[in-house]
Amino acid sequence: MYVDYNSLPEDSKVWVYPSDRKFYPNEIEEIEGKIKNFIENWKSDNENFKASYQFLYNRFIIFAVDVESYQLTNEDIDISVSFILELQETYHVSLLDKMNVCFKQGEFVQYKELKDFKKLLKNKALTGKSIIFDNLVSNKEDLDNHWELAIEDSWYNRFLR
Repeated sequence: MYVDYNSLPEDSKVWVYPSDRKFYPNEIEEIEGKIKNFIENWKSDNENFKASYQFLYNRFIIFAVDVESYQLTNEDIDISVSFILELQETYHVSLLDKMNVCFKQGEFVQYKELKDFKKLLKNKALTGKSIIFDNLVSNKEDLDNHWELAIEDSWYNRFLR
C-alpha cells in the first residue's frame, strides 16, 4: 500500500536510483504517476505492505519500504528493479549504475563517472566541503540525515588524499 513518505519509520529500507540526467519538466508528472501506480500495486494483496517514494532534484527516484510491517523477498526486490529497468528504457536514462557519483556544484546536481570525479578533486574544482550524495544509504534515517553531506564527512573522503 502506498503511504506518505513521512509516515514511514526511520528503519524503513530505501533504494536510491540516481538518473544520469535531470528529467525534463514534461516527463516529471508522468514519471511520478507511474511510480505511485507501481507502489500502489507492488504488493496490493498484502495490507501490511507499506511503501512510498521520493522524487528529488528531478533526478533521484527513491523507494522506501516499511520493513517492520513486511519482510521483503528477493522476488519483491526483483519486481522493483524490473520497474526501474522499464523507466530506464522508456526515458533513455541510466538509473542502476552505482559506479557514478552525484554531487552539487552550486545549485546544480552533477552526475559523473568516478574517474572524472577524482579528476575534479585533483584539480580542486571540488573540495572536501563540496556536497555529495551518498546513494548507498540503506534506510530512511540515513537518507534523511546522511544522504547529502560534505565529501570530507562521507566515505568519498578517501579520494581527497
